[in-house]
Amino acid sequence: MSRVLQLDKALVVSVAALALYGLATLYSAGQTDVPTFVATIWQRQLVWLALSLIVASLTFRTSPRMLEWATPFAYGIALFLLVLTLFIGTGAGTAAGSKSWLAIGGHRFGQPAELAKLAVILMLAHWLAAQREPPATLRDLIMPGIITGLPCLLVLKQPDLGSAIVFVAILFFMLFWAGAKPSLLLLAASPGIGLVLAFSTVTWGVWIALLAVLLIWWRPYLWEGVAIMGLNVLGGVLALPFWNRLAPYQQNRLLAFLNPDVDPRAAGWHVIQSKVAVGSGGLLGKGFTAGTQKRLAFLPAQHTDFIFSVVGEELGFVGVLVALSLFAWMLFSLLRVARKATDPFSSLCVFGIAGLYFTHIFENVGMTINLMPITGIPLPFFSYGGSFLLVCSIGVGIALRVAWESRQSGYAELGQ
Repeated sequence: MSRVLQLDKALVVSVAALALYGLATLYSAGQTDVPTFVATIWQRQLVWLALSLIVASLTFRTSPRMLEWATPFAYGIALFLLVLTLFIGTGAGTAAGSKSWLAIGGHRFGQPAELAKLAVILMLAHWLAAQREPPATLRDLIMPGIITGLPCLLVLKQPDLGSAIVFVAILFFMLFWAGAKPSLLLLAASPGIGLVLAFSTVTWGVWIALLAVLLIWWRPYLWEGVAIMGLNVLGGVLALPFWNRLAPYQQNRLLAFLNPDVDPRAAGWHVIQSKVAVGSGGLLGKGFTAGTQKRLAFLPAQHTDFIFSVVGEELGFVGVLVALSLFAWMLFSLLRVARKATDPFSSLCVFGIAGLYFTHIFENVGMTINLMPITGIPLPFFSYGGSFLLVCSIGVGIALRVAWESRQSGYAELGQ
C-alpha cells in the first residue's frame, strides 16, 4: 500500500485546511485602501508553503531512530546559531531593536530561535526517553532545565521574551507527558510565579504563605523545600532588577497589557485597534477583504502578529470559531498520534510539537483580545514568515512519520 494512502488523514486534512485558511487571510490582509508591500505578500507565502510541503515530505522519510541519532547535532547547531545571532543578528518589525534574525547581504533569511524550539523538543525527548523512571524530584529536573535553559537565556539576550516563554512552556508540556506529577511541576514553576507576583507586595505575600502550606502538605525532601522557598524569596528581591533589564518596548507591551488606555497612541495602540477590529466583526463579520480597521491601516502588523484580528473583523465569530475548531482538530490529532506512538522518544516528540503549536496559538490569539501580553510570536499556518512555517512543517512531517510507523506496527501485530 502506498505510503501516501497510509498518512494520518485527520492530521493532513486539518493542517491543509489551516494552511489554505491562513493563505486566504494573508491575501485579505494585503487588501488596503493604500497599497503596501503586504498586498503581494500572500504570493511569497505560497512559495514558502511549497517549500514547507517539500520539507515535510523529506522529514516524513526520516525514521525516528535516525532523528534520535541526529538530535545532539541539531541541538548543538541551534545553540551555535543563537550565539551567532547575538553578534551579527538584526531586528525586524515591532522588535527592530532586537537581534533575532540572521541576514546575508541585508536580506533576512531566518530566525534561529524557531529552529531552536524544535531542537529543544528533540533533545528533551532524547533525554527523557532514556530515563527509566519518570521525573520524581527536583534533582531529576536539573538536566531538562539545562537543556531548555541554555537556548532560553540566549533568546532572552536578543531580547525575545515571547520565544523564551515558548521554551519554558515546551519544557513543562514534555515533563508532564514524561510522567512528572503536577505537584512537582508546580514546585518547579513556583519561582517564576513568585517573580511575576512580586510586583504586588500583598499578592506576593499571599503566594509565599500558600507555598509554605503546600510544602508542608506535599513534604518534599528538606533540601528541595528550602531551595524552593529560597528561590521564591529571591524572585521577590529580583523583580525590580528584572523589570529594569527588559527592553523598553517589552516594558511598554506589558504595561499596555495591564491597561492599554495608559498610552493609547503608542504602547496601547496595537491592542486597542485589535480589540476594535475583533469586536466590530460581530457574528458574521464585515465580509472577506472588507474589514475597515485593516483597510484604513489602523490595525498594525495585520499580516504577522495580528493576523487573527483580520479573521475576527472580516469573518466574525463564525470565522473565528472555524479557525479555532481547525486548530483544535490538529492538536487532538497530534495527541492521538503521541498516545499511539510505539516508543517513548517518538511519543515525546509529537507531544512536544503539539505543546509548541498550542503555546503559539494560545499566546497569539490571546494577545489580539488583550488576554495575553503582546510578545510578537506568530500564529501557526497563518502569520507570514518562512522560519516558523518551515519549523511547523518539520513538526507535521515528524508526526506523520510516527503515525505511519504506529500503523505499520499494528499491521505487523495483526499479521502474526
